[in-house]
Amino acid sequence: MVELGIQYVDSITGFEGVAVSRTEYLYGCVRVGLEGHIKPGEVFWFDEQRLSSSTTATTGGDMPSPPSRNG
Repeated sequence: MVELGIQYVDSITGFEGVAVSRTEYLYGCVRVGLEGHIKPGEVFWFDEQRLSSSTTATTGGDMPSPPSRNG
């Protein structure tokens, strides 16, 4: 199941974006809205089974430790 707020990539088109909405229809079709980086606010819809978690980090990583002072 797709988790909202996580970045995903579509396996067919290669489109990458953050999951901002998820719609489950009566007969089992599940569609996920991804917001891309080119036009914020524009959402594109994909079948849930076509999406996989993106390896791109959505936040910074660990901060390097500052150099120590040997006085």
